[in-house]
Amino acid sequence: MTRLNFAAHPFLLGFEDLDRLVERTAKSGDSYPPYNIEQRGETAYRITLAVAGFSENDLAITLEDRQLVVRGRAAREGEAERVYLHRGIATRQFQRVFVLADGMEVTGAHLDCGMLHVDLARSAPESVVKTIAIKKPA
Repeated sequence: MTRLNFAAHPFLLGFEDLDRLVERTAKSGDSYPPYNIEQRGETAYRITLAVAGFSENDLAITLEDRQLVVRGRAAREGEAERVYLHRGIATRQFQRVFVLADGMEVTGAHLDCGMLHVDLARSAPESVVKTIAIKKPA
């Protein structure tokens, strides 16, 4: 049986990459760290990740192609001499990837009370109208 996807629709030419992106996103199942995505205006957004136990030095935010990648690696100083009776605060390393649409820009990031806030803005796309000349066959 052939799998039908939305990019196979005849009106959606050239959207194969978007279909692969949707497939890849649907397969990612890791839920750590938890996050919120908030719309803060007509063209402004904020991603907030709960990163308790991580400092600014333990976190890295990069923009790779159209992917916003947030990585965390907690320093393990003095970990050997600690004895936990219960350990419920996760400080394992992580990588969380968000795919950004064309025109999305990262405008800033800050860490506040264990919450990492990454602010985004969408620039207004330019309206382009192009006339295509119709030529007679040679």
